[in-house]
Amino acid sequence: MEETKQDNITVIDNTERSSKNSLIVALLVLALVFGGTGLCFGILAYNKVSTPITFLNSGSDGNSANFVEGSIADIADKVSESVVSIVSSTKMRDFFGQSYSSSAAGTGVIVSSDGYILTNKHVIADATSVYVVLDDGTIYESVEIVATDPLNDIAFLKIKDAKDLKAATLGDSKTLNVGQQVIAIGNALGQYQNTVTSGIISGLGRSIEASDGSGYNTETLSDMIQTDAAINSGNSGGPLVNAAGEVIGINTATSTSAENMGFAIPISSVKGMLKQLIENGEASRAYLGVYSVEITPEVAKAYNLPVSSGAYLYNSSAYNAVISGSPASKAGLKDKDIVTAVNGVKVGTAGTLSDLIGEYKPGDTVQLTVVREGNETAINVTLEGYKNL
Repeated sequence: MEETKQDNITVIDNTERSSKNSLIVALLVLALVFGGTGLCFGILAYNKVSTPITFLNSGSDGNSANFVEGSIADIADKVSESVVSIVSSTKMRDFFGQSYSSSAAGTGVIVSSDGYILTNKHVIADATSVYVVLDDGTIYESVEIVATDPLNDIAFLKIKDAKDLKAATLGDSKTLNVGQQVIAIGNALGQYQNTVTSGIISGLGRSIEASDGSGYNTETLSDMIQTDAAINSGNSGGPLVNAAGEVIGINTATSTSAENMGFAIPISSVKGMLKQLIENGEASRAYLGVYSVEITPEVAKAYNLPVSSGAYLYNSSAYNAVISGSPASKAGLKDKDIVTAVNGVKVGTAGTLSDLIGEYKPGDTVQLTVVREGNETAINVTLEGYKNL
């Protein structure tokens, strides 16, 4: 899969040391050092919750809203009730092989009233225990990692036995516009506690090569929202919010090679996994099973394609673009097909093919609009759970 790469893009490493003069932080650090709740990595089962995620109301779209005088403060104050600090503990070994605990703080956002939380995978990487601190200072020690997104820097946490929490409203990242006003909110304990930065969306559909700062752990993140609202170690893992107070992205990375450039993961791309967690406490990424190239005018010219946007099913290696035995293969998709829409939503304009599929669950049937040899057709595909190929 071809993709644009930018050098020196660094995922925020949320290793902000907790402030020594904060009572809450001191208590958490002591808890991390002398004990804590063990994490259960992978997917855990929970009873179906009674309160669903608060999604954007049907027929409305807050991405057309603009901030007015005083509204940034009002929206930040409202959404901040759903923004939490995530304190993790990791077992480390020194030069002599002696083990010790290291604590770190990051940000997350509450997405259901019974305690589901969205954050970055790198916020809780290698954690042996996790605590959550609400905006009002309430501490929850019984927190588990219930799922991670295999294709994105996204992790899903669950506060056990929580109820009546303030959940953020999730917006629609498929209708974002360059120039749209946004704010980024963080709540990492320590130097960057309760941060709010404002700016605009300065680009869409960005692909970046991200690292944790060591230079060894890197991954490619695609279809990112680019913003000039400052992204730092205080708001990484927190929400990117539109002028209607809706979460449209999860702050993830900042550039070390360019000023005023941060990146967020589109919220729509994680809704499929969130819906599964709400319904049955389990989640896996919906999987189509193709290699594709995002079509730009340059790609269309190079491959002599009849369209200027979409996903071209093509693999430059010796392997086929449509993976054998995959949902795409079972539905009859072929190499060099062009997918221009998913359930009527245009690929490219509203997001990459992978991210549009991410809004659905395994078992869902989606209709793909496909251009094959110059003719347009509709192909129904029943999605399956992601397989690490």
